[in-house]
Amino acid sequence: QVQLVESGGGLVQAGDSLRLSCAASGRSFRNYPMNWFRQAPGKEREFVAAISWSGGNTYYADSVKGRFTISRDYAKTTVYLQMNSLKPEDTAVYYCAATSRWSVLTKDMGYWGKGTLVTVSS
Repeated sequence: QVQLVESGGGLVQAGDSLRLSCAASGRSFRNYPMNWFRQAPGKEREFVAAISWSGGNTYYADSVKGRFTISRDYAKTTVYLQMNSLKPEDTAVYYCAATSRWSVLTKDMGYWGKGTLVTVSS
């Protein structure tokens, strides 16, 4: 069983940076690829970033490539999403998700956190 708790969201201005954290519990965490998704008001949930179980491979949505960085810290069983140069269109609830195999599809995620709200003002 894996439990995920996101934190770090808030209200920032365009151009600012923010770091989200996802605290994971569960003995299988180290074997799980981890993802970040987001859902803006009135829109479908979309993929943001993924990291392999080893941390050696990462993948990003085109909309955040070059601005966001996903990483994981085994010692603290935490996954991070560093978000730089934030834009108003980044406003969304950000969700951490775990999957038993590499995937960037919402339907393949086995575990979800409850999300943390990021609001970027212009």
